[in-house]
Amino acid sequence: MKRREFLSTTLAVAAAGALSRPTRAAEGLVEVLLDEPIGEIAPELHGQFTEHIGEVVYGGIWVGEDSTVPNIGGIRKALVERLRQLRVPVIRWPGGCFADTYNWRDGIGPRAQRPVRTNFWDNTAQLREAPAGPEKYDPNTFGTAEFMRFCRLCGAQPYVAVNVRSQTPLDFDEWVEYCNSPAGSTTLARTRAGDGSDGPYNVLYWGIGNESWGCGGHFQPEEYSVEFRRFTVYVPDYGLKLRFIACGPGADWRNPATSWTRGFLENIVAKNPRILDTIYGLSMHYYCGTTGKGDSLDFTTDDWYEALWQADAMDPLITQHWLAMGDYDKDRKVKLVVDEWGAWHRSPVLGSEYLFSYIPSMRDALVTAITLDAFNRHAEKLAMCNDAQLVNNINTLFLAVEDRFVVTPIFHVFDMYKSHQGGRSVRVVCDAPTIPVRPAETAGNTHAEKEGRSLWGLGGSASLHGKTLVITVVNTSASESRETEVSLRGGSAKSAQATVLATSDIHAHNDFEHPDGVQPKAVPAEVSGSHFTWTFPPASVTKLELQLS
Repeated sequence: MKRREFLSTTLAVAAAGALSRPTRAAEGLVEVLLDEPIGEIAPELHGQFTEHIGEVVYGGIWVGEDSTVPNIGGIRKALVERLRQLRVPVIRWPGGCFADTYNWRDGIGPRAQRPVRTNFWDNTAQLREAPAGPEKYDPNTFGTAEFMRFCRLCGAQPYVAVNVRSQTPLDFDEWVEYCNSPAGSTTLARTRAGDGSDGPYNVLYWGIGNESWGCGGHFQPEEYSVEFRRFTVYVPDYGLKLRFIACGPGADWRNPATSWTRGFLENIVAKNPRILDTIYGLSMHYYCGTTGKGDSLDFTTDDWYEALWQADAMDPLITQHWLAMGDYDKDRKVKLVVDEWGAWHRSPVLGSEYLFSYIPSMRDALVTAITLDAFNRHAEKLAMCNDAQLVNNINTLFLAVEDRFVVTPIFHVFDMYKSHQGGRSVRVVCDAPTIPVRPAETAGNTHAEKEGRSLWGLGGSASLHGKTLVITVVNTSASESRETEVSLRGGSAKSAQATVLATSDIHAHNDFEHPDGVQPKAVPAEVSGSHFTWTFPPASVTKLELQLS
């Protein structure tokens, strides 16, 4: 869509310190089409993911009941309070690759009697150099009961990843029995009571394996389809409608890997088309790569645009997999579940035991906002999404070392975007000058593959909640603000509130010495009518909450 001239009387407003300007041709356009609904934005699209990896669980979530760190029954109190603030809907556990080595029975019963096991991630070179600790030898202090209590404290639904690589369907059946059987009904129900919960946990979401094409067994899709059927037939449901999530592909912007999606669904449907009724979702994993030095804080402007361009690849990946799924699921019974996503940088900065950890910057905040906007725009295709990972890891919302705790810019994006939850996604059209994405020598691809690429200047999403319209917009330019015409097709604003996450430095971040280096700010928003102008600062995420006439 071409840029349009300003068509009606408007009220220029200040945003993040920008002054009012005379009416003139806008530098960008954000057009919200209120009469073109997409679908409901399920709260589960803002889910989280936690794994027994590095210092995510031990040290991040679990500090122990005797710890000097403020805790609720051993769980870090500050983390619970912040997750309540986010209204986090669902948390995935225990992995990740760890899940397909996990024996759930190791994590039940008296904690002092639980076995210590070698962690899956002990094979990594980084942990070989780390001192012995729970990230190498898991004490199983944090097991099913502790995870369920964590979810309840946070107000989140549990999503459990099942071990397909090294356990059996009977093991899975019994895990469901431990979690969901009525009080006092079975031996495992009594074990659960001994672990602190007489009543059932009523776990609905079960992931059948993790990355079964890789660390979860190196299956071919037709082999995994057999395992999925074995694991999901006649599982005790205790009156619940269990939601089984099949393992889908690991996607990449260079290779969408729809071959796995097609291979799995073709084999499932060929055996029995009615099995689609038992598949709640098909998962997909997608991580944004890193360029240059691979450092989360030391990067160039070219690295900035490369990461944002890769984040934007989530949009076509969803479309490609949805189209492939439709070839076998004509009635659209199965939704897509993106249960691992985020930015992944190579440099560890918190210590050797903090595997895959780094300090997120504004670059990661924009990666997160771009991704959440893509989820909103595809709300009708998605059942759940889970950011990886919650604390002390990749694309993390929190950093926690002993009694020190800080929220990252990624947390602030989730906090801003929670206003979308439960709303009806409506179509948004954005237009602004595009930005060239230059080749990066160490990006792992040839120069020719990266020639001629560009990134949009403005992008976003919108959701309608009765008479409240929530608009989120990302300005990807590292240096240029965008005075923009905002047009509401089918509605008119009578008042507004605005929140802006922006800094003068694209490397800005929060750490233990500077916990408030990046914070969102409320800005004046005196807007009205169906057209108004707004200036989006460079390298920013903006939320506009409009009350409609």
